[in-house]
Amino acid sequence: MAMKILFGKKAVAAPLRWPVMTLGVFDGVHGGHQRVLCETVAWARAQEAESVVVTFDRHPKSVITHKHPPMITSLRHRLVLFEALGIDVCVVLWFDEALAAMPAEDFVREIMHDWLKVRGILWGFDCRFGRGAEGDLRLLQTLAPKYGFQVRTVDPVTLGGVVVKSTLIREAIMKGDLDTAMRMLGRSFSLLGTVVHGDHRGLKLGFPTANLNLHHEVRPPQGVYSCRVLFDGKSYKAMTSIGIRPTFESPAPHEVMEVHLLDFDGDLYGKDIEVFFMRWLREERKFPSVQALIEQMNRDKAQVLAEPS
Repeated sequence: MAMKILFGKKAVAAPLRWPVMTLGVFDGVHGGHQRVLCETVAWARAQEAESVVVTFDRHPKSVITHKHPPMITSLRHRLVLFEALGIDVCVVLWFDEALAAMPAEDFVREIMHDWLKVRGILWGFDCRFGRGAEGDLRLLQTLAPKYGFQVRTVDPVTLGGVVVKSTLIREAIMKGDLDTAMRMLGRSFSLLGTVVHGDHRGLKLGFPTANLNLHHEVRPPQGVYSCRVLFDGKSYKAMTSIGIRPTFESPAPHEVMEVHLLDFDGDLYGKDIEVFFMRWLREERKFPSVQALIEQMNRDKAQVLAEPS
């Protein structure tokens, strides 16, 4: 069954059955997040109930500190990952000044109790909410008898004695340490983007590419990568270039992400595709001629095709 998504506080079509809820940004949906989300699903299923994730349309720091942290996963990417983990309902709240100033108990009463009628709350070890981040596990345990819900928590996930956190994964991705990023994510590192029109230069070279709008997801360093693309339930081998295309002169070069799907023939414009990074192939560089670039791209393609399916 497809995950239901509620954007903003609106009427629930039908009362939720003994809803079990968790709350957070869940940027990256990493190994620690997955533990929380999977325990939420398991608890709900044990009660023949519904699992609910409450998340936000933007990172709270962008409102509280007026700084916009780069995201590992955009909202639309997180929704895909939530659904893959079996979440029944996702509530997306608009995080604005009013929500940032809401006292924690008001949030519990208005959102969790009065609106969603939550019966179980699965809490991440370091999750906080409400005005001044005053809401935490201890407050929820104190309020549980008053509002009639149960509270559970799970231990954090560690890697080499270090607690897995989004900030560490973000740093690893930006440095190009995708092996570390994948270990902390507990899944293959991927980017989800919407295919937009480019200058169609790849088509002219014999390598039609999908240009991606990544919706502010943090990307690895410039270079060429062996990837897999998930689209419409099917997986395709692909080669991905991140960079400024230095072989072609441009008065205002800007970084783009272009994906060439192998053995694919179809229209992707306006569609979302998920790109899984398998390994780094080579750095981006300026070639002496377009023909030299094409020859290198053919060598890149041969490497990707030779990799195990």
